[in-house]
Amino acid sequence: MELENAKKIIKKATEKLNLPKQILNILLNTEREVKVNFPVQMDDGTQKIFTGYRIQHNSLLGPYKGGIRYHPEVNLDEVSALSIWMTIKTATLNLPFGGAKGGVICNPKELSEQELENLTRAFIKKISSIIGPQKDIPAPDVYTSSKIMDTIVNEYSKIENIPIEKARAVVTGKSIENGGSLGRNTATARGGQFVLKQAIEQTKIIPTLENATVAIQGVGNAGGNFAKLIIKDNAKIIAISDSKSAIYNPEGLNINEVLEHKKQTGSLPNASNTTDITNEQLLELDCDILVPAALANQITEKNANQIKAKIILELANGPTTPEADKILENKNKLILPDILANAGGVTVSYYEWYQNINQEKWTAEKVDEKLKEKMQKATQEILDKKTKYQTTTRVAAYINAIERLAKKINRKN
Repeated sequence: MELENAKKIIKKATEKLNLPKQILNILLNTEREVKVNFPVQMDDGTQKIFTGYRIQHNSLLGPYKGGIRYHPEVNLDEVSALSIWMTIKTATLNLPFGGAKGGVICNPKELSEQELENLTRAFIKKISSIIGPQKDIPAPDVYTSSKIMDTIVNEYSKIENIPIEKARAVVTGKSIENGGSLGRNTATARGGQFVLKQAIEQTKIIPTLENATVAIQGVGNAGGNFAKLIIKDNAKIIAISDSKSAIYNPEGLNINEVLEHKKQTGSLPNASNTTDITNEQLLELDCDILVPAALANQITEKNANQIKAKIILELANGPTTPEADKILENKNKLILPDILANAGGVTVSYYEWYQNINQEKWTAEKVDEKLKEKMQKATQEILDKKTKYQTTTRVAAYINAIERLAKKINRKN
């Protein structure tokens, strides 16, 4: 489904641009698909065979870039769709990267720390010839972490027989002490905040972020950090959720208290001065801004007519189905699409790679300043394209990216 959705939007964007069929074909097909099977030593002394993928979609703008996920449901279709999204996302932000994605079929919750390390090293041995600082730069994704990225650097430096300092640029999302960038942990949320502010300023769909009511679905890295950031803009967060439940207060939540309660108890219900609601109810609340920051396919044709928010900021990947998109656009809702709204992470990944390649170490302020500039510029471009082509914000974002890719294709031909 994800692969079909991505391809549909690419087709729409190329039609709007009147691009020849051969450009569409290049964008719809991956340049390389690698499937590997590899043995991993388990703690009980046995060996187990795992399957992994690395899909390299497009390298027109630079080395491939994209995360590696560890999940029981990893499959070729999903990883291919995500690699296409990465190509579009890096082009949307005008980063000198292409798109890729990787994954290993496993349940990391059932593996020990040592087994995870063994799995990571075995997978990297299998794909080391196709990754590298100027070839393909992986990053963390679902159930992978900075610790796993550090392991990849270590293994890659052994395989290539190069010092750790030279191997660091092979991945991004590393720990700070191993060449990671300051500002990486909050980059997705911070990027989303910059996109939102620019969109409000440009469209005037609401007067300002101050006192705007916000509902956030998801309290993880993206949702939780976004909540902490926008209360500094004096926005009023009226609801927030985790995977099991949601809480609501029309007068505004005390976010720091809520996050502390979640940390202490592991859940959201019973936080002081809140009412328990469902995740479904949260999406349909009367508010200015809705922030889906959890799972895909949350806003569908079944609930799109009940969405009251004026702005939908997609911090999650694919939270709105194509059918829901149409309904929301017809109701004049402003959708700030995932490939723009959550691109802060890949943008700061680029800054991390740049710092590693050039042996630099930027301050958090410098990272923040550069991120703001990139996110605001991309938002401006996309909203201008939306008006120019009389289309949805999502298609406008794809148009913005595909124009850059098409120029490269034309130059090569």
